[in-house]
Amino acid sequence: MTTFVLVHGAWHGPWAWDRLVPLLHAAGARTLTPELGASDGLHDHAEAVVAALDTLRDDDVVLVGHSYAGLVVREAADTRPDTVGRVVLVDGWAGPDGSSMFGLAPETTVQALLGAAGGGSAIPAPPPAAYGVTDPEDVAWLAPRLVPQSLRSFTEATRLSGAVDRIPGTAVWCRPKTYAFEEFGEAVGYRTIPLDAPHDVMLTHPEPLARLLLQEAEA
Repeated sequence: MTTFVLVHGAWHGPWAWDRLVPLLHAAGARTLTPELGASDGLHDHAEAVVAALDTLRDDDVVLVGHSYAGLVVREAADTRPDTVGRVVLVDGWAGPDGSSMFGLAPETTVQALLGAAGGGSAIPAPPPAAYGVTDPEDVAWLAPRLVPQSLRSFTEATRLSGAVDRIPGTAVWCRPKTYAFEEFGEAVGYRTIPLDAPHDVMLTHPEPLARLLLQEAEA
């Protein structure tokens, strides 16, 4: 059985996958949606994903990371390379060993996020429009669920041994492009696939994303 381990991005929670999960279940797949603690750092987040991976036995595992979680899932996969069959980034940040969100993001973005943190340890969530969510019903659903993100999760750098680079990977990048997600995927050797949808594609366009994930599970 294929198990999709779906890891949410910054400011989100496991609920981010609520519209996608039923579609994968309908296709006969299993899902896990680990939670990344809002006050934790990147390494804590990777450990939470590793703990989820350690519950699986004899499954075909596809590890999916959205946005910031691209960094998280690559560190987790590097820790459990024999468990993960494929890594899929969905508009995901990624880089070699020692990469961090603030190391990959444009300086203007880094300064804007630091300014939003106001010298504190957490970054307030941007509004739904920042993720490409503009439909009024979707905005009303998303806005109250967003939570602050720990500054530490954006400054900590990945610790990779190189094992993750032996796992096949796919980078799904949404267009119109917001950041260099296609280039991030190419730089770590992943096959890149464009998808016409906003950044929070799992909320706005769950059907085409589900089809693509199921396709990649068979690749």
